[in-house]
Amino acid sequence: MSDDLSRRSVMSGVAIGAASALGGGSALAQGGEGRAEAVPLEDPRARHPKPPFKRQQQPWPGLASKMEPRPDHGERSYRGSGRLKGRRALITGGDSGMGAAAAIAFAREGADVAINFLPDEQPDADLVLREIKAAGRKGIALPGDLRDEGFCRALVDNAAKQLGGLDILVLNAARQQAHQSILDISSENFDWTMKTNIYAPFWMTQAALAHLKPGAVIIGTTSEQADDPSPDLYDYAMTKAATTSYVRSLAKQLASRGIRVNGVAPGPIWTPLQVSGGASMEKLEQFGGQTPLGRPGQPGELAGIYVALAEPGNSFATGQVYGAMGGGGKP
Repeated sequence: MSDDLSRRSVMSGVAIGAASALGGGSALAQGGEGRAEAVPLEDPRARHPKPPFKRQQQPWPGLASKMEPRPDHGERSYRGSGRLKGRRALITGGDSGMGAAAAIAFAREGADVAINFLPDEQPDADLVLREIKAAGRKGIALPGDLRDEGFCRALVDNAAKQLGGLDILVLNAARQQAHQSILDISSENFDWTMKTNIYAPFWMTQAALAHLKPGAVIIGTTSEQADDPSPDLYDYAMTKAATTSYVRSLAKQLASRGIRVNGVAPGPIWTPLQVSGGASMEKLEQFGGQTPLGRPGQPGELAGIYVALAEPGNSFATGQVYGAMGGGGKP
């Protein structure tokens, strides 16, 4: 695809509510002898599972591979078209959820990808790395705890060294724990959430600026919780409001360096966060049922948004937060 065509396709679709951005890849499939065949329309209400869901619980941080039903990261549905060819990306929380979906999509679009995850998440990370390598790209595993400043800074440098540079930084990892009352949140747990969700992106962005050149991008994962917080997610929602704010502030600051900064704001998405303390069993059972589409989103349904924000054709978008909330939310 030429640069001019890429720009036209992005600007015509990309307020990003475009079908190609949300669905992943092109709306056309290649038929015999290079013919383009239209992909049949799908009713978005019935495309993925809807509540009620089975009550299930895992210790933090949880594994997508043990969830029922298993989340869809786009393993079977996302088709690339070379939109990120030659790019080098580091994604935190790349073992599951939106991080895994972005990692798979980036690789299928031609990028080499390093993913960070907690050591307990290695089984899920191995599945993502397998998908990256199946796409013919370099996949690098960089496990470790983002609450450690030294690790965060070394993580960025290590990724850049192994990838041969760094063009895309996706700050996606997060901790979410539900508490009915602020009185139930210990200082230790509050600190855990803040370190993971706010300190780590701060440390990693500082370290990344030594590697990011004009044309590079930073993408933060925020949430509908930033604007419409749930009463049982007091500390998590606070960090997502901060994420939305740092995306917009950092975009203004880094524009003079030619670095774009944007955010993705999901609504209820079916990820291990929900089964490892992020939701009560009552809430989990009906998870996503309150959206106008009547179901939660799947991580793979956001993959195209991360790709669109990372690709060079979307070069005028910075300081923006793009939502995917099934009909609700504010961004």
